[in-house]
Amino acid sequence: MTAIENGAGEWRRLSTRMLLIHPVQELLRAWPLLLGLVVAGSAGGHGSWWSLIATGLVILGGLLRWFTTTYRVTAEQVQVRKGLLRRQVLTVPRDRIRTVDVTAHALHRSLGLAKVEIGTGRTDRKNDGVKLDAMNAAEAARLREELLHRADTGAPAASAVRAAELPRETLLARMRPEWLRYGPFTLTGFVTVGVVAGVVWRSLNEAHVDPRRIGALSALVDRFQRTPLAVDVLVVVVALLVVVAVASTLGYLLAFHGFRLTRNSAGTLHVTRGLITTRSITIEERRLRGVEFSEPLLLRAVGAARCIAITTGLRVGRGAERGGSLLLPPAPRPEALRVAGAVLRNDAPFTAPLTGHGPRATRRRFSRALGVTLLVLAATLALWGLGAVPAWTWEAAIAPVPLAALVAADRAHALGHTVLNGTLVSRRGSLVRRRNVLSCEGIIGWNLRRSFFQRRSGLATLVATTAAGRQRVEVQDVPLKEALRVAEEALPGLLTPFLER
Repeated sequence: MTAIENGAGEWRRLSTRMLLIHPVQELLRAWPLLLGLVVAGSAGGHGSWWSLIATGLVILGGLLRWFTTTYRVTAEQVQVRKGLLRRQVLTVPRDRIRTVDVTAHALHRSLGLAKVEIGTGRTDRKNDGVKLDAMNAAEAARLREELLHRADTGAPAASAVRAAELPRETLLARMRPEWLRYGPFTLTGFVTVGVVAGVVWRSLNEAHVDPRRIGALSALVDRFQRTPLAVDVLVVVVALLVVVAVASTLGYLLAFHGFRLTRNSAGTLHVTRGLITTRSITIEERRLRGVEFSEPLLLRAVGAARCIAITTGLRVGRGAERGGSLLLPPAPRPEALRVAGAVLRNDAPFTAPLTGHGPRATRRRFSRALGVTLLVLAATLALWGLGAVPAWTWEAAIAPVPLAALVAADRAHALGHTVLNGTLVSRRGSLVRRRNVLSCEGIIGWNLRRSFFQRRSGLATLVATTAAGRQRVEVQDVPLKEALRVAEEALPGLLTPFLER
């Protein structure tokens, strides 16, 4: 029995077990404020009273969320009412639903609950759907199936019979233990270490604790003062790299433990992952517009890559893991190529040779990369000649020049594009090399950009506008005639009314 049949579209409340979760969540969010009140109140001798009052208010706010939140699912809409002083009614038409994201962190899982996020896919950066936190885990799973795995009422009976004969799920990829070796190359450890260091530093400041008075830190500083500076720098760098590598590997394990990518016979892709916090993302294939094959520099150096869905309603790029569009975590490059082809049911766009952008695009890569570094070098040489700066400044300014040249050569080598099997393929980037494969059916318009320097070189940047992913795919620094040819081949006749003979 579905949720609609069971509830008949009646207003319902979330699980009562959320009363044990929301106060804890609110306390965790408000801990800097509570700590500040304790410190501020200690000066007047009332720190404990202030903290108790604030804690009670935070807990009360968490409890009120259950009393003021109701929802209902009808045949046409999903509605959520929430708020006490500011009453809101959020409505999502069911035919606008693009994604359903089910998440359960450790506290949710201990109580058999889950958070459901229903996305409409209107934008990549703003959530235009609704959130239900927290529902019974079984009810959340049923709701996800009901909202996304809709039967096509116009399909013939024969198609329904064939669909029933298909396997319910087809496994496309799953996590393998040997993939953990790519964890240190994801750089997520830098973010983790930075966040932890920031929280610790803020806590010490709020508590008015001088780090130099801590015995272990004081002894470490004294030891550094007795050793040469070069040794100190080397020790700090090595220690930081070790900590970051461990944190990155741990983060990789926590985020992608139990990763599975499956295709449902109802026409959806389903991703499940997570060790402590489990996450389940469902994407309708009819809303999938393409796949981004991403190779960050460090992962590329060890032969790894990842796959990101180009679809509506989910973040890509740096927000891909949190936004839910990640189809494959960092994995061996051949495996990533296989998964990308399996998702689109077409391997050719990811393995076919691409058309280069020519020598003018290469010169532009070098001029942009070397221009700033050579200007800095010239400025430091001039200042050294005037006696304003020491000699080591211009010597240090030489170091970025060969590095910039290597980056420029790599960026020039990455440029490429083609139109193949109804898809637009564009590759670019060095620090993060991306091959975007976008279905021509997902292109809703063209944007042809030409800067002053591009016009002087006879180049242009062709931008395919789409409603999915980053909402654009760029073919950078391509000759103007080639840009027009690509646009005409991908979508014949769309640019014709705007061209001058």
